Amino acid sequence: RWLLSLQCRGSRNLMSALRRAVEVDFKDKDKHRSQGLYLLTTGIPDQETHAISAYVAEVCRGFDLQLHVCLFSVMEDVDSNGIISGRYANPTETATAFKEIVEVANGRFHWFGEAGIFESDDIIVIMSEMEKANDYSQKCAFLVESLKQRS
Repeated sequence: RWLLSLQCRGSRNLMSALRRAVEVDFKDKDKHRSQGLYLLTTGIPDQETHAISAYVAEVCRGFDLQLHVCLFSVMEDVDSNGIISGRYANPTETATAFKEIVEVANGRFHWFGEAGIFESDDIIVIMSEMEKANDYSQKCAFLVESLKQRS
């Protein structure tokens, strides 16, 4: 269920956006059944990662909520409006910060750009399942071959 869309116009004030989402969505949590917040972003938040992580951990525990992040890496340090963020981090540092935030929120992290997908928790899970299926298939083939040799 989608309740609201927040934009941090001209900044990356993630704390303000999260507080607003939590206050609007969860002030009467019995009426709202949202299970996740989805952050679509192009860069590092203006606030320090540890402060956001602490807030997110507290909020997610209190409301059985997950925060999921989709990071789109752009090649320039200036956004489409020509505004430079108050805090700078290269794409790898940005991804590391969001992975930390997502981890405390029991959410999922997805990182992509113009070149394609760099990292995705969902794809990692799918690849793991495919590897397990392949392993089981090999074990079954070995078992079948072993049974054929016995008979």
